[in-house]
Amino acid sequence: TTRVMSLAMSLGSRHAFAATLRVPKRVGTNRARPAMRVVPRASALNERIVQDANAAFSIPGSVIFEEGKGGLPVCKLTHKNGGTAEVYLFGACVTSWCQPSGDEVLFVRPDAVWDKSKPISGGIPICFPRFGPSPEMQQHGFARNVDWVVCSSSADPNPDDPEPSVMFKLKDNDYTREMWDVGFEATYEVTLRRDKLKIEFCVRNPPGAEKPIDFTAAVHTYVEVVDAASPECLVRGLKGKRYVDKAIDTENLAPEPCAGDVTFGTGLIDRVFQETEPEALLHVGTGAAVSVENTHGWTDTVVWNPHETLDKEGTWKKFVCVESAAISKKVTLDPEKVWRAETNLCVIDL
Repeated sequence: TTRVMSLAMSLGSRHAFAATLRVPKRVGTNRARPAMRVVPRASALNERIVQDANAAFSIPGSVIFEEGKGGLPVCKLTHKNGGTAEVYLFGACVTSWCQPSGDEVLFVRPDAVWDKSKPISGGIPICFPRFGPSPEMQQHGFARNVDWVVCSSSADPNPDDPEPSVMFKLKDNDYTREMWDVGFEATYEVTLRRDKLKIEFCVRNPPGAEKPIDFTAAVHTYVEVVDAASPECLVRGLKGKRYVDKAIDTENLAPEPCAGDVTFGTGLIDRVFQETEPEALLHVGTGAAVSVENTHGWTDTVVWNPHETLDKEGTWKKFVCVESAAISKKVTLDPEKVWRAETNLCVIDL
């Protein structure tokens, strides 16, 4: 089953569709009143978004929309093997990926807020169109703290083993143009496979654009670990790759080669590994590892653990970020061209 509505855009050979939300009609009265703008309560608006999304895109047993934390709309994907994933429309942020056993792979920080006052802290936030600090806009860009629109859902690439997916879209608007005065069209698709979580991020410089656009991007994946301070928690697969150590000096960005596994527990780890191999393995301390596979488009890998710069209570020990990124060189897109990046996450036994 594939659920779509009115055609919104085409990214290369892929098509994205957008639901048209109904606009409440004005109710007239016979009494003259001062003009005023009626803004729906957030809870009522969220409820309506959920209702409309379910009407257009829900697939029984595979894709459903609900009000999540803070009443924010969330899409829940369920695989027939019992695996689940959750994606909030705010920031198109994946906040959960559970194995059929019920074990959670991702980590959401306890200081995360659910009122849209700031991006969701944890899961897989999207960094776009800037990674890191920027004089133009907030840290890591605006994509993670705006609402995305659901544009399609699917559950039947293989009828014998449905792989539920949901796709979101984001286009330039008055808010984004205040910071980044260009036109763009982006889609973000999350697919729950039997043993993987697949995420695909596409950006198009739309028809009619007069010049190329450039950007940096990343998916900022938080992975739950037993104890980041333990020697059993490490990232493998980056040996020999050149990296910039942002924890030492953010101004002096001379890269140096990685000598071996990346370990944690002695201080802030904030390293941008350049032109990395497709796969990095995060050993989580349970005898298993999470494979972060940069299948397409991504060129770099970021490894981050804040240590006590985050808090003194030890939250930093519960997660490590291994991020798929394109930041060492900006992506440049000519008009009507599409950039596509794909990441596959998989849990493997060591």
